[in-house]
Amino acid sequence: MYSREYRPIFMIGKLVLFSILVIAVISAFWPRYEERFFELGLLGKDKKAEAYYPNDNSTLKVGSRVFWYIYIHNHMGSVQNVSIRVKLLNSTMEVPNDREHKPSPFAFFVEFPLSLSVDETLFVPFAWSILETISQNESIIVKRLTVNNQTVEVNVQAFSDYRFRMVFELWVYDQSSHEYKFGWQSEKEFYSASLYIWFRVILPKD
Repeated sequence: MYSREYRPIFMIGKLVLFSILVIAVISAFWPRYEERFFELGLLGKDKKAEAYYPNDNSTLKVGSRVFWYIYIHNHMGSVQNVSIRVKLLNSTMEVPNDREHKPSPFAFFVEFPLSLSVDETLFVPFAWSILETISQNESIIVKRLTVNNQTVEVNVQAFSDYRFRMVFELWVYDQSSHEYKFGWQSEKEFYSASLYIWFRVILPKD
């Protein structure tokens, strides 16, 4: 038998053990929340975060060929249909705002509709070059590009800095509204993802 002076310690020990068992049982059956998200990235020609431009020079001319890969990963826990929309902007045009879930208000010139299985990662080739430019009033207009061997019209004008940015926005198909939205719902939060990369264009010589 336990003496009277040790009984309180014994009772505390039983309570602690009981609490541990209760917590273990609750943890086993309590629904676990796992964050749902997409990863969006842009990689260079070797599928690394480097070598984005020929000779690491982001100043391009007509005919310069650039090889990128769009990186996308689905961690949403279910099959997802998405669209990556690509836009060409100058240095003053409004870019997407992920925090406020606002895409850039300008039109995209190409999109990549994709279906991603659970935890699937895709590397989407994005090989492009400037096909035609014109100079006008101390500005330069990129008229046409080739993207994955297809010609696309862009008609974007940059002024004295001749700087442009290629913008990539992630649009996700929403099952309830049956339309693509700039972002996705994860529990009670809404998220958006985009990225862009700068380059400069050399004026054509007369």
